[in-house]
Amino acid sequence: MQVKHNYLVHLTKVFTLVFCDILLIVASMVGALWIRHDFQLSAIDPEFLETLLLYLPVNLFCTLLVFKLCRLYNNLWQFAGIMELNSVVAAVLLSTLLQTAGMALLRLRIPRSYPFLYILLLFLAVSASRYLIRVLYRERQRNAAAQPDIRTLIVGAGGAGNMLLREIKSSRQVHRVVPCIVDDDPVKRGTYLHGVPVVGDFSAIPRCVQEYQIQEIVIAIPSLSPARKKALLEICQETACKTLTLPGIYQIVNGEVSVSMLRQVDINDLLGRPPVELEMEEIMDYVSGKVILVTGGGGSIGSEICRQLALHRPRLLIVFDIYENSVYDLQHELLDRHPDLQLEVLIGSVRNRARVDSIFETYHPDLVFHAAAHKHVPLMEDSPNEAVKNNVLGTWVVARAADAFGARKMVLISTDKAVRPTNVMGASKRICELVVQRFSQTSKTEFAAVRFGNVLGSNGSVVPLFQKQIEAGGPVTVTHPDIIRYFMTIPEAVNLVLQCGALARGGEVFILDMGEPVKIDDLARKMIRCCGLVPDRDIRIEYIGLRPGEKLYEELLLNEDNLKKTAKDRIFVARQPEVDTAWLDHEVEELVSNAFNETGDIRARIKRLVPEYEPRANRAPAEAETPAS
Repeated sequence: MQVKHNYLVHLTKVFTLVFCDILLIVASMVGALWIRHDFQLSAIDPEFLETLLLYLPVNLFCTLLVFKLCRLYNNLWQFAGIMELNSVVAAVLLSTLLQTAGMALLRLRIPRSYPFLYILLLFLAVSASRYLIRVLYRERQRNAAAQPDIRTLIVGAGGAGNMLLREIKSSRQVHRVVPCIVDDDPVKRGTYLHGVPVVGDFSAIPRCVQEYQIQEIVIAIPSLSPARKKALLEICQETACKTLTLPGIYQIVNGEVSVSMLRQVDINDLLGRPPVELEMEEIMDYVSGKVILVTGGGGSIGSEICRQLALHRPRLLIVFDIYENSVYDLQHELLDRHPDLQLEVLIGSVRNRARVDSIFETYHPDLVFHAAAHKHVPLMEDSPNEAVKNNVLGTWVVARAADAFGARKMVLISTDKAVRPTNVMGASKRICELVVQRFSQTSKTEFAAVRFGNVLGSNGSVVPLFQKQIEAGGPVTVTHPDIIRYFMTIPEAVNLVLQCGALARGGEVFILDMGEPVKIDDLARKMIRCCGLVPDRDIRIEYIGLRPGEKLYEELLLNEDNLKKTAKDRIFVARQPEVDTAWLDHEVEELVSNAFNETGDIRARIKRLVPEYEPRANRAPAEAETPAS
């Protein structure tokens, strides 16, 4: 019934347009003679009127047929643009040529200026009628809107700004009105885009917000460099307006997003450095055709490693994790995107030597990416024995199996918290680095570690926590006003891991130059401002104190003298000193044994392996307040 109703509505609209066009055609024919005779009907030659009367049926039939062929009755005129205008021009021109030719063939007398006046009148009349449809539609949508329009300032009068403004003016889903635009191009200042003035450059944003009562700012310059975007965002944040960004034009053209999909400013935009671009095709040659095992494959980093590997045709990808829900979702995602992918999803713990050995014996992986670990700092402070069991023992079990079953490479996912650790998690990861260093000294397998900082958007990251707290109305909890962290995106972290696999020759710790560290308090305030809110006024920031095992400053290297550049920009390698394998084997065995015996003094045993490990509570206040060199 609904389909039939919609069809009847469509037919009604078409017949209405046809009827209007008949009136417009007649009016244009008479109007052309009226103008030709100086706007005096009495001055028109009766023979010319007889010509119009005789040719009117033929002209109506031919013109309506041409209009039909030019789709003047099929276009959605409420969204009309240049293409529809071209259709009107073509239809009017062709119908006028047919009328002129027909009158000539029938030898009907008509003034020589008639065709020129007729085509002008008909074009204006038909265009105006279609434009009226668009105006009425937009007015009806505006009146039907359930919410008031948001006064929006667009930053950028280029291609993206043009597409955005067009959709704002035509879409019923976008309840916005744009009183002005700003653009840094001096040529565009003082011009108009779809009737909206370009009133100044980026520095004019605060003035425009006040003058035009702006509620929301949309950045429509996808090509901005990270540094310029950061500077622009800082200007926007001074206004307390909600700030949104528009995806790139290439994404719109490719159908990945629509112009309506404005997104809140990604926190990546606030970091102020360009993403690390790696030559993935070059470095992924070592992946194609290989059997690859990813432990902890259901986690944030592990799952992204799997996604990237699946793009490069491995012979077999094995996802190993103890948590079945996350790998179940990943399994369906990978097979949906890559139907030809040879995939095995296995459940089990890296602490279980028999289970790990059976996987290596069955599949003989060429490459191993070891991402399985307990990573949450405060939780590991409360359960230090579990950090040792899962991180240290798990790494030892996987590394021993990689060695015993002849894997070509094994890459350990480490952390900046392994440098001068103040918590059990960081200290346990430092021991993991020592473990892969130990095996690299005695094995044909190439072992390496990747050390990086906090990963944006990962499980347990501060950014999702802040987003949830802002959505809940606050407060946003920051541990300390001076705490700083290095940040990187999940793709950057995974790129580094895969790059490490290509460059590894045994015993390296790979490090990414992540630029300047970010102050967490500043990060929280910027996120609040990006939502159009004012920190400490609309959303309260609450300082809750450093959590167990947490320190103010994270580091990436213990001794910068060991740092060397690789062939790739911003990728560095730190060669590690050799370890006493017999001593390490004994100490790790004792450490794991103590952990399984649930000793209450596991930290003392950890410190035997990592002398630089100092629990935060034991540090002198002055040392904890300043960044380590």
